Amino acid sequence: MEKEWYDRAAAIRTAILQLRDSLDCAAKETRIEAIDAEMAAPSFWDSQEAAQLIVSERKSLDSIVKPLSEALASSDDLDAMLEMAEDDETFAAEVPAEVVRLEAIIEQLKLQALLNGTHDAAGAILTINARDGGTDANDWAEMLLRMYMQWAQKNDYGVELVDRQDNEEAGINNATITIRGPMAYGYLRGETGMHRLVRISPFNSEGKRQTSFAAVDVSPEISDSVAIEIDEEDVREDTFRASGAGGQHVNKTSSAIRLTHIPTNIVVQCQNERSQHKNRATAWKMLRARMARVEEEKREAEDAIKYQQQAKSGFGSQIRNYFLHPDQRVKDARTKFQMGNFHTVLDGDIQGFLDSVLRWRAGHPVEEDDE
Repeated sequence: MEKEWYDRAAAIRTAILQLRDSLDCAAKETRIEAIDAEMAAPSFWDSQEAAQLIVSERKSLDSIVKPLSEALASSDDLDAMLEMAEDDETFAAEVPAEVVRLEAIIEQLKLQALLNGTHDAAGAILTINARDGGTDANDWAEMLLRMYMQWAQKNDYGVELVDRQDNEEAGINNATITIRGPMAYGYLRGETGMHRLVRISPFNSEGKRQTSFAAVDVSPEISDSVAIEIDEEDVREDTFRASGAGGQHVNKTSSAIRLTHIPTNIVVQCQNERSQHKNRATAWKMLRARMARVEEEKREAEDAIKYQQQAKSGFGSQIRNYFLHPDQRVKDARTKFQMGNFHTVLDGDIQGFLDSVLRWRAGHPVEEDDE
């Protein structure tokens, strides 16, 4: 075997061991053992919500520990393969493909290592609001809602509809979903911002090109054990009648809840449950999540000033353009990453965008273009 393959195999093993240290896999393995013991207790499922959060935490930990353990075992197998390749050409022929495979795994694990934010392992509370563009914007907001739900399903993540307000003509005015799975918030947090669609409007009889906007906001699903300080006197609560599916009940009771945090003007609402009590509990959960993200953004802004960098977050900024006319493509305005199949992206194939934003947030350079 050529020396190159021994060197690359050694580099793979070194990278795996460094990742295990930097990701503190030993502590994660200890935590997994503690969770397994907790889950074995007869009373574990007495509180469904608390139990689901713990199960989600275990999945997030396992999504890091398991691939690294498997990669380390594969590295051992590669070393054995290299040793046997000295005497057997069959093994020698298999070495290059195995090295390339493990190097690809290492790159993916390095990407996962970027998911090191305070709340990256948490579930994601994702809200979509139709903005400029009339009925097209309402339709566009619903298309985005479907896109994120499709992404979640492709990745075996759980999705729960928290709130949805349909538009009378088409699409939605707004909707909120909770997505739970390994590193859900870590992957989705970069989706916060304005999403712009350019297409021939299906709602325009003259067939004119229409530009429409929808705003996406992503916050971490915060466990009750995490301290988030909110003065109840700073929060105004409004009740109103729910709209949408639900039969006659929705028109007879003011079960929907809207909370406004006066100092920050953050507004959340929930009307999905028939019970006002449940809607109130969910609305407070959403408010805690938004406040947690505000604190996170403050820390990011302080770090950006410290290192004389431009802050890489902010609700309201246009982050991605989706084109159906004159040509099909989807392009991220920050990372320059793009895909040429609009419908594939809208069917939930957005992982390339999520990965590119992770690298961009970590300070990796992006290719500039002439557009």
